[in-house]
Amino acid sequence: MNEFSRSVYAVLSVFLIGFILMLAKNNSSPSEITEGEIMNHIRYLSHENRTGRLPGTRGSKDAIAYIVKNFKSFGLKPGVNGSYIQPFDIQTGIRLGKQNILMIKNDSLDVGVDYLPAGFSANGVFSGQTVFAGYGFQIKEKNLKWDDYEGLNVNDKWVMVMKHSPERGEPHSIYKRHSSMHKKMQVARDNGARGIIFVPQIEDDDLSPLVHTPGIKNENMPAIVLSNEKANLIFDRVGWSIKKIQQTMNQNLKPLNFQLGLLEITAAISLDPVISRGANVVGEIRSRNRQFRDEYVLIGAHFDHIGFGGPESGSRSPLENQVHPGADDNASGTSGLLELAQKLSANVNSLKRSILLVGFDAEEKGLLGSNHFVQSSPIDLKKVTTMINMDMIGRLSDSTLTVGGVGTSPSFEYILDSLKEKRLFDLTVNKPGFGPSDHAPFYAKDIPVLFFFSGFHNDYHTPNDTWQKINLKGQKHILDFIYDLVFHLSRSPNRPTFQESGPKKNQVNEIINFEVSPKDNAFL
Repeated sequence: MNEFSRSVYAVLSVFLIGFILMLAKNNSSPSEITEGEIMNHIRYLSHENRTGRLPGTRGSKDAIAYIVKNFKSFGLKPGVNGSYIQPFDIQTGIRLGKQNILMIKNDSLDVGVDYLPAGFSANGVFSGQTVFAGYGFQIKEKNLKWDDYEGLNVNDKWVMVMKHSPERGEPHSIYKRHSSMHKKMQVARDNGARGIIFVPQIEDDDLSPLVHTPGIKNENMPAIVLSNEKANLIFDRVGWSIKKIQQTMNQNLKPLNFQLGLLEITAAISLDPVISRGANVVGEIRSRNRQFRDEYVLIGAHFDHIGFGGPESGSRSPLENQVHPGADDNASGTSGLLELAQKLSANVNSLKRSILLVGFDAEEKGLLGSNHFVQSSPIDLKKVTTMINMDMIGRLSDSTLTVGGVGTSPSFEYILDSLKEKRLFDLTVNKPGFGPSDHAPFYAKDIPVLFFFSGFHNDYHTPNDTWQKINLKGQKHILDFIYDLVFHLSRSPNRPTFQESGPKKNQVNEIINFEVSPKDNAFL
């Protein structure tokens, strides 16, 4: 070999080695869960251009398209009859219908000026006499007793009540869970009332806007908010006023009720829902193992958030009309869904059971996406061996990861303990299967569930839940742990046995207080 040949050979050898190393790097890195990819997903989903990913909006559709694009690139098969999309209707608002009438004796009131139906009012025509029942409380607790209905006959009558409570604005008030308008409506209904009329307090800006409150159903009872002016005209007939009533109850902290004379009120209420289109995103990693491939480990995370916030949105800063990015809630869980999809798909030859990955829409509106999925599942739910839910996994602090639903299978605690060894975090386990996130509908169907959650923080449901505050190392540790768990569940010869662990619906509070998101009660 001459000198020229040796030089050419040396150059080619260096080039070939470099090329092989580059191929090796490119072939190994896509299947790994990396901090960089986690952050890329979170930054896209929580970017201001997504406008808070409110269901039905352009930002939400961008998020859906992003998940579909990544599922395709990872080689996942469409999970819903040849499609990645599972559409469903979402009620995103409410508006006045064609005919709304309110007559007080012979006086006809103007809707939007003198009164408004409450967003949860029943439709129909309603008539009856009227009485006043204080704050509308009927509290019979060990340390708090207050009954505005004592000695008052409200059967088939309208009940007028004050909004709020004597401790309005106090976050830890003893009256808080009794003060929502819907709770007061239920109390009036339970006492036989025909309908309920809410009176603003002196601090209120008269009429409340017409707002749809997710999760509340009412088909029988009318509910109306009256203006201050019209309410004071009614009270003046019997020597009272809003100011006098409010001062009397707040100073004495005692019930107050009285008759309003022969005061006939007739209402025709017509409210129409505002419907938007939401969609779950479903991808499948189909196992090649003939014995187990028709069984599934299902991994889920919701991708929606609360948009620009505002009243009744679940925002903890309801007066701030600005984008709520939802980087932790739940761009973090969605990024985890994508990273797990990528790595599991790359290792499909080692899987025995198939994997179904689902991005849920409209979780923040009352688990609408996950409820729709279990009601219209593209697979037999009996074939789902475990549902794993990731919701807010991006802010690991104090090196402690919380896992809920551990009691839904007798094998879970042992599996988690064995996989936890030599991890750089501690586990806090909660056994109940119910929780206000997307695993709850699956638990109600007798499916073992595990809920991964890195903890609450002050930025939750505020505009400050941004990508800069994500703990990337912590989230990667969590996802590596979940990957090993899914891999084990896919390959284990025995599927987890379901066992009931706690109620299958929220029994902590029958009435949801929408001033704070239900997720605040995740581990009560």
